[in-house]
Amino acid sequence: MESNIVHEATVTRVLEALESIRPFLNKDGGDIELIDVEGSKVIVKLQGNCNGCPMSFSTMKLGVENTIKQHAPEITEVVSLN
Repeated sequence: MESNIVHEATVTRVLEALESIRPFLNKDGGDIELIDVEGSKVIVKLQGNCNGCPMSFSTMKLGVENTIKQHAPEITEVVSLN
């Protein structure tokens, strides 16, 4: 039961992190969707103009991953399904 509570708290913090960067993605015609949180790994999907954008790798590494790790330090890996 405890691990479910911890997992839900992590998911909540990851969602808060995504909400904090969503306006920047929306400004460029993109968006991001949380697919899953598996242990210390987050799986997301970039959408709209962010999907396939040449800058999407740095957006993922510098923006998304750093922001998620600031909100949820237990996350060690962020993977994009694009």
